[in-house]
Amino acid sequence: MIVEKLIRDAVLRIGEVCGVDGRRIYVLVDKNKNLSDMFLDGDILKNISVNSYIEIRKGFFSIIGRVEGENIEEEYRPPDRDLRETINKDKRILTVSLSGYIDEAGAFIGGTKELPLIGNEAYIVTREKIHLVHNLVHPDSPSINIATIFGEDFDIKFPIDGLFNSHIAIFGNTGSGKSNTLAALYRELIIELSARNPTAFIKNTRFVLFDFNGEYVGNSCITNAKTVYNLSTRNNDGDKLPMIEDGLLDIEVLSILADATDKTQKPFLRRMLRFYERIQNSHNSDEFLKNVLRNRVKDALQMSDKVRAFLLLDYFREILPLEDADGNLVEIDHDIDWHNTVSEFKLKGTSIFLAQSPDRISETTLYSHIKNFVLPDSLLSRLIVFLYLQLIVDVIANRAQNDHIAPVINRLKSKKQDIDKLFDLSDEAQFWSSNFVVINLDNVSLDMKKTLPLLLSRKLYAEHKRTRPTGSLNIIIDEAHNILSVNSSREAESWKDYRLETFEEIIKEGRKFGVFMTISSQRPNDISATITSQAHNYFIHRLINEHDLRTIASAVSYIDRVTQESIPTLPTGTCVF
Repeated sequence: MIVEKLIRDAVLRIGEVCGVDGRRIYVLVDKNKNLSDMFLDGDILKNISVNSYIEIRKGFFSIIGRVEGENIEEEYRPPDRDLRETINKDKRILTVSLSGYIDEAGAFIGGTKELPLIGNEAYIVTREKIHLVHNLVHPDSPSINIATIFGEDFDIKFPIDGLFNSHIAIFGNTGSGKSNTLAALYRELIIELSARNPTAFIKNTRFVLFDFNGEYVGNSCITNAKTVYNLSTRNNDGDKLPMIEDGLLDIEVLSILADATDKTQKPFLRRMLRFYERIQNSHNSDEFLKNVLRNRVKDALQMSDKVRAFLLLDYFREILPLEDADGNLVEIDHDIDWHNTVSEFKLKGTSIFLAQSPDRISETTLYSHIKNFVLPDSLLSRLIVFLYLQLIVDVIANRAQNDHIAPVINRLKSKKQDIDKLFDLSDEAQFWSSNFVVINLDNVSLDMKKTLPLLLSRKLYAEHKRTRPTGSLNIIIDEAHNILSVNSSREAESWKDYRLETFEEIIKEGRKFGVFMTISSQRPNDISATITSQAHNYFIHRLINEHDLRTIASAVSYIDRVTQESIPTLPTGTCVF
């Protein structure tokens, strides 16, 4: 037995350590170990070469490294040496980077625990130890199998614990296989967990996938037990996302939909929501609101600032109906005039000034037309009415300027049609009709493609933190550069910062609450560096762009040079994990 081991070690030995420079090790190869193949126990072993593994034994401790390069050095001949004496002109030196070590239990551990010493022997890594190096799964732990080692003939298993309870980044150019990798990962996860305990799987796990190109909506893609929301802003034929009315009354949700700025517009929205709540909680909300309108009309018609007074008239036009009860068009200012000398409104054709005779304001069309006002059924339309009413209050109190606040109302009005097409605000609708939901954004406008994932991710993250401390939520974003880009020029800088900060908070803080992100993109350089660097596991397919490669090198600091240089030439369906 001892003899067999000695023979085996003699065959596998390829040299010894001749230099240690930090984590970079230099190995001098024995003269007789320069063949391409070797034989052991009837098996053909590939000899050591660039990108292959090497074992360095330090006493009873096995250190595993990877060959990054090799070169030939001619042996130094001292001046006093006999010139007729033969010297070795083929000293083969390997450059090795350390990958990890094999512990006392026989398991491979990534990282550096000890460095080798000069003179430690180096050996070819046998097939058994290659399997050990690539064994990521602890005994009896759940795993999935979606891949084989490139160039080898054995499968590799990925641990479910450690992979899916982490943030995952999948990068690769178009056609490199990244979408297939994403689909295969989650398909095998669902199959494995459903087989182990279907009840616990449905109860404790939730997945939401944002699909920008409609790639994952097929019945057999990932799982046939998924809910697909085929959204559309092009027509009314699309599905609608369930959201209870209270969800739209949340200040964060409303701020996202209106692209509100933090300093000016968000406080205005907050005041409006308080005002809305006060009206809704009143005894007779319709009559209360009409009385508020009448009081604001009185204030507006007694103003002495012409610009602001006519501005308020425009706001009342936005609130009040265009026609009276008989269907006749109503021009709310047809019976009033502005007197420039006195700087106030007066009844047309009379010398009655309204600021001096406020009791006559009730005779105006504007005041009397309020009785025809009816609050719209649509929640968003109601909120727009309250926004204008709050703006009237703020302008009268000199608290807000039109130029600062009007844009947020206009943005909400411009998105009203899209929001009505995308959201179902009835209380009966349930978002989680299954635990895997695909949001198909293929037919959604560009503005809402950026807004919806942000809105939904923030809402689901907040709900999960509040109500599901033991379950998990996986947010999966395909084509993530669409919403995580730092170079977008189509939006205000403050809004872009808010969008990125939201997702950065989820990826930095979410893991402690059981919220995990998976991002897939063909342009890692466009994505926020905070997000790319916070991923725990990377699947890197072929990337050619120099900026993308540099991003990968800085985000994945432990990737070795040879692997990094191989990324632009990876075949389709092959990736670095």
